[in-house]
Amino acid sequence: MKASNNIYEHNCATCNSRLHSVFSVVSSDHIQDLNEHKSCSIYKKGQIIFSENGLPMGLFCVNSGKIKLSTSGPDGKEQILRLVKGGDILGYRALISNDRYHCNAVALEDCSICIVDKAYFLKLAMENQQLCTALFKKISDDLKKAEEHIVSLSQKNVRERMAEALLFFKATYGYEPDEKTLAVQLSREEIADFVGTSTESAIRLLSEFNNDKIIELVGKKIKIINPEKLTKTANLLY
Repeated sequence: MKASNNIYEHNCATCNSRLHSVFSVVSSDHIQDLNEHKSCSIYKKGQIIFSENGLPMGLFCVNSGKIKLSTSGPDGKEQILRLVKGGDILGYRALISNDRYHCNAVALEDCSICIVDKAYFLKLAMENQQLCTALFKKISDDLKKAEEHIVSLSQKNVRERMAEALLFFKATYGYEPDEKTLAVQLSREEIADFVGTSTESAIRLLSEFNNDKIIELVGKKIKIINPEKLTKTANLLY
């Protein structure tokens, strides 16, 4: 991988992230063809990858980095819809439905992303049954997560939602090597936007969790020191 400004070279044949994406089902015969129909770029922390109401030009394949998908309500407050990591794909819904993007994609940290040509991707998906099945599964999984998030926002109190959000961050990004610190750093405002509450309420709840020895706050980093109590607080069955 060679970086040159914001452009870099990346070979699909040696891409570890591809093995964790929908393209893991693509045969080796098509990998070189896929490699020739994509371009790759570096997106810096805070940079917009695509904007709400924009027209899709290709499929975004995340090689590394963390991304948030969000939209704004009538009052202008941001609502984080989904969090993305390496191996995920972005923009597929608008691409398949030939619609505009329904949200913004913003880099939470420096990201390396490949963009597969729109026409080539749609042709490949139509011709490759395994890829088509993998896309259906991806859409189904994302819809299930969105429905679960909607139920949480509508039926759980804010304390339960905060606990559930921290467990979701852990499930999505995992831990740092100490096996306690969440491997993602979100601002208090971003956490509030995911939970669906005010920034002040998010700060207060995190402080309460810290005082209750459920988590430990170390600057912007969050350590989960009592996952069992956190799960119980989230009112989850697992």
